Amino acid sequence: MGMLSLERIRADVAESLGESPADLTDDENLLDRGLDSIRIMTLVEKWRRDGYRADYLDLAENPTVAGWQSVLRSS
Repeated sequence: MGMLSLERIRADVAESLGESPADLTDDENLLDRGLDSIRIMTLVEKWRRDGYRADYLDLAENPTVAGWQSVLRSS
């Protein structure tokens, strides 16, 4: 069972926020960067389509790139 890479998560989040992936760190709170529930749900759906188990509540509880990697696993 594979996990989504930090680079992919960072790139997808940065795209959602209209920022550069290089501007995001793995441990910063993404809600503080402007990520809202609508954007999180959009990311959840994207990752589910790509075969990863993504749950909104798991992501909302620990809104960091590193935190998300720990819960995003391929099905």
